[in-house]
Amino acid sequence: MSDIDARLREDVHLLGELLGNTIREQYGDAFLDKIEQIRKGAKADRRGAGDELSTRLNQLQEDELLPVARAFNQFLNLANIAEQYQLIHRRDESQPAPFESRVLPELLARLQSEGHSNESLARQLARLEIELVLTAHPTEVARRTLIQKYDAIAAQLALQDHRDLTSAEREQIRQRLQRLIAEAWHTEEIRRIRPTPVDEAKWGFAVIEHSLWHAIPNYLRKADQALHAATGLRLPLEAAPIRFASWMGGDRDGNPNVTAPVTREVLLLARWMAADLYLRDVDHLASELSMQQASPALQAKVGDSVEPYRALLKQLRERLRATRQWAHTSLTASTPAPADVLQNNRDLHDALELC
Repeated sequence: MSDIDARLREDVHLLGELLGNTIREQYGDAFLDKIEQIRKGAKADRRGAGDELSTRLNQLQEDELLPVARAFNQFLNLANIAEQYQLIHRRDESQPAPFESRVLPELLARLQSEGHSNESLARQLARLEIELVLTAHPTEVARRTLIQKYDAIAAQLALQDHRDLTSAEREQIRQRLQRLIAEAWHTEEIRRIRPTPVDEAKWGFAVIEHSLWHAIPNYLRKADQALHAATGLRLPLEAAPIRFASWMGGDRDGNPNVTAPVTREVLLLARWMAADLYLRDVDHLASELSMQQASPALQAKVGDSVEPYRALLKQLRERLRATRQWAHTSLTASTPAPADVLQNNRDLHDALELC
Protein backbone atom coordinates (compact mmCIF):
# COMPACT_ATOMS: atom_id res chain seq x y z
CA MET A 1 0.00 0.00 0.00
CA SER A 2 1.53 3.32 -1.04
CA ASP A 3 2.21 6.21 1.33
CA ILE A 4 -0.55 8.31 -0.25
CA ASP A 5 -3.09 5.52 0.29
CA ALA A 6 -2.08 5.25 3.94
CA ARG A 7 -2.52 9.00 4.46
CA LEU A 8 -5.85 8.90 2.67
CA ARG A 9 -7.08 6.11 4.92
CA GLU A 10 -5.96 8.05 7.99
CA ASP A 11 -7.78 11.21 6.86
CA VAL A 12 -10.97 9.33 5.98
CA HIS A 13 -10.86 7.51 9.33
CA LEU A 14 -10.40 10.79 11.21
CA LEU A 15 -13.22 12.57 9.38
CA GLY A 16 -15.51 9.58 9.84
CA GLU A 17 -14.73 9.45 13.55
CA LEU A 18 -15.51 13.15 13.98
CA LEU A 19 -18.76 12.76 12.04
CA GLY A 20 -19.63 9.86 14.32
CA ASN A 21 -19.06 12.09 17.35
CA THR A 22 -21.50 14.62 15.94
CA ILE A 23 -24.17 12.01 15.16
CA ARG A 24 -23.76 10.40 18.59
CA GLU A 25 -24.23 13.77 20.28
CA GLN A 26 -27.58 14.27 18.53
CA TYR A 27 -29.00 10.73 18.33
CA GLY A 28 -27.08 8.66 20.88
CA ASP A 29 -24.89 5.55 20.85
CA ALA A 30 -27.65 3.16 19.79
CA PHE A 31 -28.37 5.06 16.59
CA LEU A 32 -24.68 5.36 15.74
CA ASP A 33 -24.36 1.60 16.27
CA LYS A 34 -27.16 1.03 13.73
CA ILE A 35 -25.24 3.07 11.16
CA GLU A 36 -22.12 1.01 11.82
CA GLN A 37 -24.05 -2.22 11.40
CA ILE A 38 -25.49 -0.99 8.09
CA ARG A 39 -21.95 -0.10 6.95
CA LYS A 40 -20.73 -3.59 7.81
CA GLY A 41 -23.78 -5.08 6.12
CA ALA A 42 -23.00 -3.15 2.94
CA LYS A 43 -19.43 -4.51 2.92
CA ALA A 44 -20.74 -8.04 3.42
CA ASP A 45 -23.29 -7.54 0.66
CA ARG A 46 -20.55 -6.51 -1.79
CA ARG A 47 -18.77 -9.76 -1.00
CA GLY A 48 -21.99 -11.67 -1.65
CA ALA A 49 -22.24 -12.76 1.97
CA GLY A 50 -26.00 -13.02 2.51
CA ASP A 51 -28.69 -10.38 2.83
CA GLU A 52 -27.47 -8.66 6.00
CA LEU A 53 -27.82 -5.20 4.48
CA SER A 54 -31.47 -5.68 3.51
CA THR A 55 -32.22 -7.00 6.98
CA ARG A 56 -30.61 -4.00 8.67
CA LEU A 57 -32.42 -1.49 6.44
CA ASN A 58 -35.78 -3.19 6.90
CA GLN A 59 -35.39 -2.88 10.67
CA LEU A 60 -35.14 0.92 10.54
CA GLN A 61 -38.00 3.01 11.88
CA GLU A 62 -39.58 5.56 9.58
CA ASP A 63 -38.11 8.51 11.47
CA GLU A 64 -34.63 6.97 11.16
CA LEU A 65 -34.55 6.78 7.37
CA LEU A 66 -33.58 10.40 6.69
CA PRO A 67 -30.87 10.63 9.41
CA VAL A 68 -29.31 7.37 8.17
CA ALA A 69 -29.30 8.61 4.56
CA ARG A 70 -27.80 11.93 5.68
CA ALA A 71 -25.12 10.15 7.70
CA PHE A 72 -23.89 8.17 4.69
CA ASN A 73 -24.20 11.18 2.41
CA GLN A 74 -22.11 13.29 4.76
CA PHE A 75 -19.52 10.55 5.14
CA LEU A 76 -19.17 10.23 1.36
CA ASN A 77 -18.78 14.01 1.08
CA LEU A 78 -16.02 13.96 3.70
CA ALA A 79 -14.30 10.99 2.03
CA ASN A 80 -14.39 12.86 -1.29
CA ILE A 81 -12.81 15.91 0.37
CA ALA A 82 -10.01 13.75 1.72
CA GLU A 83 -9.49 12.07 -1.64
CA GLN A 84 -9.43 15.38 -3.51
CA TYR A 85 -6.93 16.78 -1.02
CA GLN A 86 -4.61 13.82 -1.51
CA LEU A 87 -4.24 14.86 -5.15
CA ILE A 88 -2.57 18.11 -4.04
CA HIS A 89 -1.06 17.13 -0.68
CA ARG A 90 2.41 18.27 0.36
CA ARG A 91 5.06 16.07 -1.24
CA ASP A 92 8.63 15.27 -0.32
CA GLU A 93 11.32 16.24 -2.80
CA SER A 94 11.88 12.54 -3.42
CA GLN A 95 8.32 12.01 -4.65
CA PRO A 96 7.47 12.54 -8.34
CA ALA A 97 5.72 15.76 -9.27
CA PRO A 98 2.03 15.40 -10.17
CA PHE A 99 1.08 15.32 -13.84
CA GLU A 100 -0.43 18.82 -13.84
CA SER A 101 2.93 20.24 -12.69
CA ARG A 102 4.89 18.37 -15.38
CA VAL A 103 2.71 18.87 -18.42
CA LEU A 104 3.83 22.37 -19.47
CA PRO A 105 7.59 21.87 -18.87
CA GLU A 106 7.46 18.56 -20.76
CA LEU A 107 5.51 20.15 -23.62
CA LEU A 108 8.00 23.02 -23.93
CA ALA A 109 10.92 20.57 -23.94
CA ARG A 110 9.28 18.49 -26.67
CA LEU A 111 8.58 21.56 -28.82
CA GLN A 112 12.18 22.71 -28.41
CA SER A 113 13.43 19.31 -29.51
CA GLU A 114 11.27 19.65 -32.62
CA GLY A 115 13.03 22.89 -33.59
CA HIS A 116 10.83 25.65 -32.18
CA SER A 117 12.84 28.65 -31.01
CA ASN A 118 12.68 30.06 -27.50
CA GLU A 119 11.26 33.34 -28.80
CA SER A 120 8.55 31.54 -30.75
CA LEU A 121 7.48 29.49 -27.72
CA ALA A 122 7.37 32.54 -25.45
CA ARG A 123 5.40 34.52 -28.03
CA GLN A 124 2.84 31.78 -28.58
CA LEU A 125 2.35 31.14 -24.86
CA ALA A 126 1.78 34.86 -24.26
CA ARG A 127 -0.77 34.98 -27.10
CA LEU A 128 -2.87 32.07 -25.87
CA GLU A 129 -6.54 32.93 -25.42
CA ILE A 130 -8.39 30.31 -23.39
CA GLU A 131 -11.82 31.58 -22.41
CA LEU A 132 -13.82 29.58 -19.88
CA VAL A 133 -17.49 30.49 -19.48
CA LEU A 134 -19.29 30.42 -16.15
CA THR A 135 -22.83 29.23 -16.72
CA ALA A 136 -25.98 29.19 -14.65
CA HIS A 137 -27.08 25.80 -13.33
CA PRO A 138 -30.51 25.99 -11.70
CA THR A 139 -30.27 22.25 -11.02
CA GLU A 140 -27.21 22.80 -8.80
CA VAL A 141 -28.59 22.14 -5.34
CA ALA A 142 -25.40 22.31 -3.26
CA ARG A 143 -25.51 25.37 -1.08
CA ARG A 144 -22.66 27.88 -1.07
CA THR A 145 -22.61 27.62 2.72
CA LEU A 146 -21.71 23.93 2.59
CA ILE A 147 -19.22 24.38 -0.24
CA GLN A 148 -17.39 26.95 1.90
CA LYS A 149 -17.40 24.61 4.91
CA TYR A 150 -16.01 21.79 2.79
CA ASP A 151 -13.26 24.12 1.56
CA ALA A 152 -12.44 24.93 5.19
CA ILE A 153 -12.24 21.21 6.03
CA ALA A 154 -9.77 20.68 3.16
CA ALA A 155 -7.71 23.61 4.48
CA GLN A 156 -7.50 21.94 7.90
CA LEU A 157 -6.33 18.71 6.28
CA ALA A 158 -3.57 20.73 4.61
CA LEU A 159 -2.52 22.23 7.95
CA GLN A 160 -2.44 18.75 9.45
CA ASP A 161 0.00 17.64 6.74
CA HIS A 162 2.84 19.68 8.26
CA ARG A 163 5.28 17.36 10.00
CA ASP A 164 6.55 19.78 12.62
CA LEU A 165 3.24 20.26 14.45
CA THR A 166 3.15 20.00 18.20
CA SER A 167 0.55 17.82 19.89
CA ALA A 168 -1.29 20.97 20.97
CA GLU A 169 -1.39 22.22 17.36
CA ARG A 170 -2.70 18.87 16.13
CA GLU A 171 -5.40 18.91 18.77
CA GLN A 172 -6.38 22.44 17.70
CA ILE A 173 -6.78 21.24 14.10
CA ARG A 174 -8.84 18.28 15.28
CA GLN A 175 -11.13 20.57 17.27
CA ARG A 176 -11.56 22.87 14.29
CA LEU A 177 -12.43 19.89 12.09
CA GLN A 178 -14.94 18.71 14.68
CA ARG A 179 -16.65 22.10 14.68
CA LEU A 180 -16.76 22.31 10.88
CA ILE A 181 -18.20 18.80 10.55
CA ALA A 182 -20.81 19.57 13.21
CA GLU A 183 -21.74 22.79 11.40
CA ALA A 184 -22.10 20.91 8.11
CA TRP A 185 -24.17 18.15 9.74
CA HIS A 186 -26.61 20.65 11.23
CA THR A 187 -26.90 22.62 7.96
CA GLU A 188 -29.61 21.70 5.48
CA GLU A 189 -27.90 20.26 2.42
CA ILE A 190 -30.16 21.39 -0.39
CA ARG A 191 -31.97 24.55 -1.34
CA ARG A 192 -35.73 24.33 -1.06
CA ILE A 193 -36.41 27.33 -3.29
CA ARG A 194 -35.41 27.45 -6.96
CA PRO A 195 -32.59 29.98 -7.32
CA THR A 196 -33.21 33.19 -9.22
CA PRO A 197 -30.81 34.34 -11.95
CA VAL A 198 -29.30 36.73 -9.39
CA ASP A 199 -28.79 33.82 -6.96
CA GLU A 200 -27.03 31.90 -9.71
CA ALA A 201 -24.76 34.86 -10.39
CA LYS A 202 -23.91 35.14 -6.70
CA TRP A 203 -22.94 31.45 -6.75
CA GLY A 204 -20.60 32.21 -9.65
CA PHE A 205 -19.09 35.16 -7.78
CA ALA A 206 -18.44 32.83 -4.83
CA VAL A 207 -16.53 30.47 -7.14
CA ILE A 208 -14.41 33.38 -8.31
CA GLU A 209 -13.83 34.72 -4.80
CA HIS A 210 -12.94 31.42 -3.13
CA SER A 211 -11.20 29.60 -5.97
CA LEU A 212 -10.42 31.26 -9.27
CA TRP A 213 -9.18 34.56 -7.79
CA HIS A 214 -6.23 32.70 -6.28
CA ALA A 215 -5.90 29.70 -8.59
CA ILE A 216 -5.41 31.61 -11.86
CA PRO A 217 -2.57 33.89 -10.66
CA ASN A 218 -0.88 30.89 -9.02
CA TYR A 219 -1.10 28.94 -12.27
CA LEU A 220 0.25 31.84 -14.33
CA ARG A 221 3.23 32.16 -11.97
CA LYS A 222 3.97 28.46 -12.49
CA ALA A 223 3.60 28.86 -16.25
CA ASP A 224 6.00 31.82 -16.15
CA GLN A 225 8.51 29.79 -14.14
CA ALA A 226 8.25 26.87 -16.57
CA LEU A 227 8.76 29.20 -19.53
CA HIS A 228 11.76 30.86 -17.91
CA ALA A 229 13.34 27.52 -16.99
CA ALA A 230 12.97 26.28 -20.56
CA THR A 231 13.77 29.43 -22.55
CA GLY A 232 15.17 32.09 -20.23
CA LEU A 233 12.22 34.31 -21.20
CA ARG A 234 9.26 35.55 -19.17
CA LEU A 235 5.57 36.08 -19.81
CA PRO A 236 4.84 39.79 -20.33
CA LEU A 237 2.89 41.50 -17.55
CA GLU A 238 -0.11 42.01 -19.81
CA ALA A 239 -0.32 38.33 -20.78
CA ALA A 240 -3.68 36.82 -19.89
CA PRO A 241 -3.85 33.40 -21.56
CA ILE A 242 -6.78 32.33 -19.38
CA ARG A 243 -9.88 34.53 -19.23
CA PHE A 244 -13.38 34.08 -17.90
CA ALA A 245 -16.73 35.07 -19.29
CA SER A 246 -20.20 34.55 -17.82
CA TRP A 247 -23.71 33.82 -19.01
CA MET A 248 -25.14 34.26 -15.54
CA GLY A 249 -27.70 37.01 -15.41
CA GLY A 250 -27.53 37.54 -19.17
CA ASP A 251 -28.53 34.25 -20.82
CA ARG A 252 -31.92 34.83 -22.43
CA ASP A 253 -32.11 31.45 -24.12
CA GLY A 254 -35.66 30.60 -23.15
CA ASN A 255 -35.45 31.87 -19.56
CA PRO A 256 -38.24 34.43 -19.05
CA ASN A 257 -36.79 35.38 -15.66
CA VAL A 258 -33.69 36.95 -17.21
CA THR A 259 -34.85 40.47 -17.88
CA ALA A 260 -33.03 43.75 -18.50
CA PRO A 261 -33.33 44.79 -14.80
CA VAL A 262 -31.90 41.40 -13.76
CA THR A 263 -28.94 41.79 -16.11
CA ARG A 264 -28.32 45.29 -14.81
CA GLU A 265 -28.38 44.05 -11.21
CA VAL A 266 -25.96 41.22 -11.97
CA LEU A 267 -23.56 43.60 -13.73
CA LEU A 268 -23.60 45.96 -10.76
CA LEU A 269 -23.02 43.09 -8.36
CA ALA A 270 -20.09 42.00 -10.54
CA ARG A 271 -18.66 45.55 -10.40
CA TRP A 272 -19.06 45.53 -6.62
CA MET A 273 -17.36 42.13 -6.27
CA ALA A 274 -14.49 43.09 -8.57
CA ALA A 275 -13.85 46.33 -6.67
CA ASP A 276 -14.02 44.50 -3.34
CA LEU A 277 -11.58 41.77 -4.40
CA TYR A 278 -9.11 44.28 -5.81
CA LEU A 279 -9.47 46.46 -2.71
CA ARG A 280 -8.45 43.54 -0.48
CA ASP A 281 -5.35 42.90 -2.59
CA VAL A 282 -4.40 46.57 -2.79
CA ASP A 283 -4.76 46.88 1.00
CA HIS A 284 -2.39 43.93 1.39
CA LEU A 285 0.02 45.36 -1.17
CA ALA A 286 0.07 48.76 0.55
CA SER A 287 0.97 47.11 3.84
CA GLU A 288 3.98 45.45 2.16
CA LEU A 289 5.33 48.30 0.00
CA SER A 290 6.76 50.54 2.73
CA MET A 291 10.00 51.30 0.83
CA GLN A 292 11.23 54.85 0.31
CA GLN A 293 13.05 54.54 -3.02
CA ALA A 294 10.99 54.47 -6.22
CA SER A 295 11.28 55.13 -9.92
CA PRO A 296 11.26 58.75 -11.19
CA ALA A 297 7.88 58.09 -12.87
CA LEU A 298 6.30 56.96 -9.63
CA GLN A 299 7.84 59.85 -7.66
CA ALA A 300 6.53 62.30 -10.22
CA LYS A 301 3.04 60.83 -9.82
CA VAL A 302 2.87 61.18 -6.03
CA GLY A 303 5.13 64.19 -5.41
CA ASP A 304 7.31 64.53 -2.33
CA SER A 305 6.32 61.49 -0.26
CA VAL A 306 8.46 59.47 2.13
CA GLU A 307 6.42 56.36 1.22
CA PRO A 308 5.73 56.78 -2.50
CA TYR A 309 4.25 53.33 -3.09
CA ARG A 310 1.75 53.72 -0.28
CA ALA A 311 0.86 57.22 -1.45
CA LEU A 312 0.04 55.92 -4.93
CA LEU A 313 -1.86 52.90 -3.64
CA LYS A 314 -3.84 55.10 -1.26
CA GLN A 315 -5.19 56.96 -4.30
CA LEU A 316 -6.10 53.67 -5.99
CA ARG A 317 -7.65 52.39 -2.78
CA GLU A 318 -9.92 55.40 -2.54
CA ARG A 319 -11.01 54.96 -6.15
CA LEU A 320 -11.80 51.29 -5.51
CA ARG A 321 -13.85 52.24 -2.45
CA ALA A 322 -15.72 54.82 -4.54
CA THR A 323 -16.37 52.22 -7.24
CA ARG A 324 -17.67 49.71 -4.73
CA GLN A 325 -19.91 52.28 -3.06
CA TRP A 326 -21.30 53.50 -6.37
CA ALA A 327 -22.13 49.95 -7.47
CA HIS A 328 -23.89 49.30 -4.16
CA THR A 329 -25.90 52.52 -4.33
CA SER A 330 -26.86 51.91 -7.95
CA LEU A 331 -28.53 48.60 -7.03
CA THR A 332 -31.47 50.53 -5.57
CA ALA A 333 -31.39 53.74 -7.60
CA SER A 334 -29.83 54.72 -10.90
CA THR A 335 -26.90 56.93 -9.91
CA PRO A 336 -24.42 58.72 -12.20
CA ALA A 337 -20.87 57.48 -11.62
CA PRO A 338 -18.68 60.05 -9.83
CA ALA A 339 -15.42 61.06 -11.44
CA ASP A 340 -13.30 58.84 -9.17
CA VAL A 341 -15.15 55.62 -10.09
CA LEU A 342 -12.91 53.26 -12.06
CA GLN A 343 -14.26 53.02 -15.61
CA ASN A 344 -11.42 51.36 -17.49
CA ASN A 345 -8.94 48.57 -16.79
CA ARG A 346 -6.10 50.99 -17.49
CA ASP A 347 -7.14 53.03 -14.45
CA LEU A 348 -6.23 50.01 -12.37
CA HIS A 349 -3.28 48.70 -14.37
CA ASP A 350 -1.39 52.00 -14.64
CA ALA A 351 -0.98 52.42 -10.88
CA LEU A 352 0.04 48.81 -10.35
CA GLU A 353 2.51 48.88 -13.23
CA LEU A 354 4.12 52.01 -11.79
CA CYS A 355 4.68 50.06 -8.59
